[in-house]
Amino acid sequence: MTIFDKYQLSTGNAICYSGFRAGQKPGGKYPSYEEIREDLVLLQPHFQFLRIYDVDLHAERLLEIISAENFDFKIMLGAYIEAEKNNENCPWEMPFLSDEILKKNQQKNEQKIKKLINLANLYPNIISFLSVGNEACVSWTDHLVSEESVVNYTKLAQKNTKQPVTFCENYLPWINELNTLAETVDFISIHTYPLWEHKNIQEALDFTIQNYWEVKNKHPHKQIAITEAGWATSANGKGFPAENANENAQKDYFIALMNWCKSENILCFYFEAFDEIWKGSDDPLEPEKHWGLFYENRTPKKAINKSFISNLNYV
Repeated sequence: MTIFDKYQLSTGNAICYSGFRAGQKPGGKYPSYEEIREDLVLLQPHFQFLRIYDVDLHAERLLEIISAENFDFKIMLGAYIEAEKNNENCPWEMPFLSDEILKKNQQKNEQKIKKLINLANLYPNIISFLSVGNEACVSWTDHLVSEESVVNYTKLAQKNTKQPVTFCENYLPWINELNTLAETVDFISIHTYPLWEHKNIQEALDFTIQNYWEVKNKHPHKQIAITEAGWATSANGKGFPAENANENAQKDYFIALMNWCKSENILCFYFEAFDEIWKGSDDPLEPEKHWGLFYENRTPKKAINKSFISNLNYV
């Protein structure tokens, strides 16, 4: 049984959406009503499901617009939980967080889960899935949260909402560590990035399929969604060879991935809709800035081909 079948949802294409533009970032200036509406108009012909990362003003405006203007989207709404533990294994330099800060983060996380619940109940016909965190358990995370805490957040959301609840994480912890959480969530959500693991475009889809089946074989009774998989179009050579990041490779990976997911009836949120120039370092070639299918100015990249994407609809 697929996720679509289990939760009685129409099938469709899915994408990660974060609408922050130049001069905007989480915790700073947020996209306006008009900017978000413009994005939804661009995405509507191609995608039916959107993944949203946090219960902030961006999410509130998005849900308001979809409701008020009858956009035909279903939402995976997330709560972006923050560090409750210091992580000495994080590969980039992070300040040591005091016990006081970690306690405050835990309190903020609890409030975010409560807000996630409130929004889920306020928009039950728009929000189809809930996620209680993003990449908070993997070894390299800069916002480490214990499995026990994530299990508790999952149970709290499940108890107080009707939507299925998941946790979005790199594929490896689901194989090696998160057994209790895997049993607790309604379905498992994995992230897979061949580019970050030094795969070229010829190896990319096989690597993603391998990641999927490693998790599926570990948890054969659970449905599995891919909640992030993508390909950057620019890079500075830090983390992977810069020449591997380009529009042609992104298009090839996008087409191959979406066709495979369609053939297997797997819910896959492609990462991501728009470039986000606020991310990462000040280097304009920082790869974190360049994963979108559209540039930050909303110009489409090569992967956005209307005739191709319309043929991907799961009908």
